[in-house]
Amino acid sequence: MYFPMMWWWDPTFYLVIIGLVLSGAASWYVNSTFRKYDQVTSRSGASGTDAAAYILRSAGIHDVQINRIAGNLTDNYNGRDKTLNLSQSTADSTSVAAIGVAAHECGHAVQDKVRYWPMALRAGIVPIANLGSSLALPIILVGVLLAHSQWLINIGIAAFSLALLFQLVTLPVEFNASRRAVNILSSSPLLSGDEVVMVKKVLTAAALTYVAAALTTFLQLLRLIILFGGNRDNN
Repeated sequence: MYFPMMWWWDPTFYLVIIGLVLSGAASWYVNSTFRKYDQVTSRSGASGTDAAAYILRSAGIHDVQINRIAGNLTDNYNGRDKTLNLSQSTADSTSVAAIGVAAHECGHAVQDKVRYWPMALRAGIVPIANLGSSLALPIILVGVLLAHSQWLINIGIAAFSLALLFQLVTLPVEFNASRRAVNILSSSPLLSGDEVVMVKKVLTAAALTYVAAALTTFLQLLRLIILFGGNRDNN
């Protein structure tokens, strides 16, 4: 009778609430910042697609295809098939924000070209991190049902920690891509100095979403450890 009550009403549930607040605040901030600078048209008149093509060409990258995809801020770089995918709002927009987002994704393409090792590490972690995060709670639940089998519970906690490892490895990858984007734009004709400052604000807001995701995952892991990590199988 104690386990259901602990699961739903224990004080550690506040960690979940804190995580939700952090994620929500970061999402609101990045969206509001993007909307603000999405209303500022670049003086060069270049679109997100134009900027991506210029940056890739300047970096000597000729094997990456630029695609237009559906959605808003769904932009991504896929190193497996060498595609740089820009959402419609980014691809067609001539705003400072759109150019910044496109440049950030180009930063990932540059990372791929120079074999930036944290990016390769993240790609290698993805499969096991996805598997670990999906199996963690079922494994812990089975461990609890089997008279609090601590070794099984610990396996579940360790599996969930892989999700945190992925989030932590993601941070330097995203920060580095943004830094590359700002450096490229600073020395290009795409944006003027004050417009680059605006891009920095957009990319900083975007980076905070990854920080919030890592903190949220850490809080979830901490909750699992508090709830189950101290159990001992005395049977």
